[in-house]
Amino acid sequence: MEEFYAISLFLFVLFLLLGTGVWVGIALMGVAWVGMELFTSRPVGDTMITTIWASSSSWTLTALPLFIWMGEILFRTRLSEDMFRGLSPWLARLPGGLVHTNIVGCTVFAAVSGSSAATLTTVGKMSIPELRARDYPERIVIGTLAGAATLGLMIPPSLALIVYGVTVNESITQLFFAGVFPGLCLALMFMGYVAIYSRLSGSWNPKQETGMSFSEKLSNSRFLIPVLLLIFVVIGSMYAGYATATEAAAIGVIGSLVLAAGQRSLNWTTFTESLMGATRTSAMIALILAGAAFLKLAMGFTGLPRALADGIALMELSRFELLMILMVFYIILGMFLDGISSVVLTMAVVEPMVREAGIDLIWFGIFVVVVVEMAQITPPIGFNLFVLQGMTEHEMGYITRAAFPMFMIMVLMCFVLIWFPDIAMWLPETMRQAP
Repeated sequence: MEEFYAISLFLFVLFLLLGTGVWVGIALMGVAWVGMELFTSRPVGDTMITTIWASSSSWTLTALPLFIWMGEILFRTRLSEDMFRGLSPWLARLPGGLVHTNIVGCTVFAAVSGSSAATLTTVGKMSIPELRARDYPERIVIGTLAGAATLGLMIPPSLALIVYGVTVNESITQLFFAGVFPGLCLALMFMGYVAIYSRLSGSWNPKQETGMSFSEKLSNSRFLIPVLLLIFVVIGSMYAGYATATEAAAIGVIGSLVLAAGQRSLNWTTFTESLMGATRTSAMIALILAGAAFLKLAMGFTGLPRALADGIALMELSRFELLMILMVFYIILGMFLDGISSVVLTMAVVEPMVREAGIDLIWFGIFVVVVVEMAQITPPIGFNLFVLQGMTEHEMGYITRAAFPMFMIMVLMCFVLIWFPDIAMWLPETMRQAP
């Protein structure tokens, strides 16, 4: 009964603070403060200061602002235009045509950005006008862009995986390894849906592309070389064991600056704007992580996570049943919080449950990121929906309906991960065994 009162109090204070517009990080600290004051005799102020400092001084966390800065720099280059010119000749003949540029473009940019919003904005500002000019159905254009942009949370370098790894104290590099094949698998599932839709839809009648010779396609492909080279250097340096995630992030920043300079889009204005944009985003995430660390400690002192984990164990749920409960829980939570906030807010309670069930935390990180990806396209707080509304001026209901098939594909992806866990675990396990 005491655990029930504690849970009720934590939830009441949390939603009270969030409902009054308090920042998520401050709200988490407030909940932790109230919990420690009421349920423990420890000095709250000293504990809070020590915990915030420890969570903020993590060397692993250094990768986060660097990857964010890299994405901000590339956001201000002609990368999206070059990607479209390089990809479109090869994708035009596939079933679904140039709509695949939304998915492949988001997949490529996700591999150098790590941010869903940056991926959506960068690819969308180029692809939407081009696809509209060719009379592709508006709903499929918007829906694929909304869904594929969430790959920024999955394909490394993923900000969500960095935050998750820091929160549960797991290797960022191993999580990056684990995210590669699930991210590509999800992208292929999106492309499969587009191919089927193009065959079955009666409204599919885009303008036909003029044919290009093989040499012309190769010539256009040169525009992809800079971004592919950057992906190879950043991701390849980690996979080959030459760099940690933080070192690879630093390499990525230098590479993106060189790329921007080569495109003549680097000047003092773009440099300062990218730096300030990265600073604002990093500070927001760091505050959330600090608040989550304090809340995790406070809940640990109360014994609440262990009590909940023991209660779940007594229910004798199977691994599948537990995952289904957590999936529904995160889908509902994602309607009101962004993905990163959902992860850090809940891990203090969820992590003991997952460990108790014998679920690998690396695999669970990929599973939970797929679920919180849905938060980007679920109303009323789906951030990708708001970005698309600003770019297309459609009503929110229209954009939500357009994105719904992508939501269902992500739900299917969760089951694919459960049925075939090696999709996520094969690469990290192989890299662990490598000499």
